[in-house]
Amino acid sequence: MSQIASKTYEPTPARRVAFLGLGVMGYPMAGHLARAGHHVTVYNRSAAKAAAWVAECPGNASAPTPREAAAHADIVFACVGNDADLRSVVLGPDGAFAGMKPGAIFVDHTTASAEVARELYAQAQKLGLHFVDAPVSGGQAGAQNGMLTVMCGGDQAAFDDVRPAAMAFSRAFTLLGESGAGQLAKMVNQICIAGLVQGLSEAVAFGQAAGLNMHQVLDVIGKGAAQSWQLDNRGKTMADDKFDFGFAVDWMRKDLGLVLDEAKRNGARLPVTALVDQFYADVQKMGGNRWDTSSLIRRLR
Repeated sequence: MSQIASKTYEPTPARRVAFLGLGVMGYPMAGHLARAGHHVTVYNRSAAKAAAWVAECPGNASAPTPREAAAHADIVFACVGNDADLRSVVLGPDGAFAGMKPGAIFVDHTTASAEVARELYAQAQKLGLHFVDAPVSGGQAGAQNGMLTVMCGGDQAAFDDVRPAAMAFSRAFTLLGESGAGQLAKMVNQICIAGLVQGLSEAVAFGQAAGLNMHQVLDVIGKGAAQSWQLDNRGKTMADDKFDFGFAVDWMRKDLGLVLDEAKRNGARLPVTALVDQFYADVQKMGGNRWDTSSLIRRLR
């Protein structure tokens, strides 16, 4: 069954692109690029996953290393796990930078640190390349539907060159500042989500303890000031004790670790975020590493 939903694509000139990392996000993102008419070469640590993607997107290709995938590409997209994974596909003799042609652009959709974004931006500049940090929000469903929100940091010219192709999998693709600004904006996003999910968890648990019909209550308060994406999309599933909706607790803890590290550098005070991070650690101890982030409510039951 396809992991890539149908979408209407705006006509754009066909580009030669590479996509590194075919996880739950990267697989459909690369597929949208191919279906929009771009010539895509993919790389994945598991060659079988890359072969399955090519079978689903015939006329495109896979390569055994990031360097070979990036050769001849105008734009190299990546979506991997963390800072170390990102460095592993970018740097070294088999990394993308070693194969990219002068003037090519690397676009990183990994949720990583602002520090690694700035490091790779500087390295790209030395090599005559461009680097844009571009973490995404919207989760697995957003990737499959081609409706991600993308927060970018880097140079205006590189951003402008990349944006038409990237709109194949985006609903919004926005430059927010210099290198690292995209990653910092994603941290803001995760701070908001952490507080919202904890508040929603407490509300649902309270309502159930009081004997209310929480489906009905959520329908009502969702039409007022309490409305949010989390309430609309996760409130009822939280009430039903269902937590299989993509973005895992392990990933959220990784992201909140990045947030708290950055807060130590810039002096921001994040008491609620730090507390919710520890609540997610409790969920991990309960065996909920792969439950989605709305599983915070399990602590309250």
